[in-house]
Amino acid sequence: MAGTDDRREYMMSDLVQEFNISPRTIRYYEELGLISPRRNAGNHRIYSRRDRARIKMILRGKMLGFSLKEIASLLKLYDIDPTQKRQYEQGICYARQHLERVRNRIEELKMLEQELVDAIEEAERQYQLLKNKEKRETTGSGKKLAVEDHDG
Repeated sequence: MAGTDDRREYMMSDLVQEFNISPRTIRYYEELGLISPRRNAGNHRIYSRRDRARIKMILRGKMLGFSLKEIASLLKLYDIDPTQKRQYEQGICYARQHLERVRNRIEELKMLEQELVDAIEEAERQYQLLKNKEKRETTGSGKKLAVEDHDG
């Protein structure tokens, strides 16, 4: 949204539109204490620049695969250390841990892929043997059996 960075306050509808998230998601972040909007006279939530920045950080963290617990920890560090040094240190640590989990998952997926390739090859081999056996039996008895061909 053009010009939103200059604003000091945001309504929920502004943030829903800007970040393409549901009002329920924003309320959930509030329930978790990740953002703290104030209420106006009509009891509507009013979000600050800080809340907006935190939502942006939450969504970025989620996109990178961080848990909400890890994101909450990083947000708390930002509140404690405005220089962001500790936040960067912890962020790097979380990123390395997440990278390790991703690499482990990739290895698991590679093993699963190989197991599937092996299973398909074995099934195709068994199918071909069955087809050949049926052909031999039909030729030997003089009867012709219908055999479907499932080759690719």
